[in-house]
Amino acid sequence: MNKICMFVIYAAIAVTLVGCGTTTINPNYTSTNPELMRIGGETPGNKEPELLQLGSYCLQVQDKWKADGKTPDGQMIWTKDSFRKVAPCK
Repeated sequence: MNKICMFVIYAAIAVTLVGCGTTTINPNYTSTNPELMRIGGETPGNKEPELLQLGSYCLQVQDKWKADGKTPDGQMIWTKDSFRKVAPCK
């Protein structure tokens, strides 16, 4: 029993040392498409709903920006939600 306890203690110490010794991955707060995500600044403006004709039916597309957290240096992360629904064609 004593050997098992010592093994568990040594294993826990080894895991702790390995975990603290590895480098952490720095988060990347950039996007190749600024129409999907923006960092910092004020709330991006929302566009009016857009009506797309897709042959036999129409689709109403509405984009809304929302605050989705903060970066470690305190800048707001803005992400865009896209809402789509079938609408009557004009």
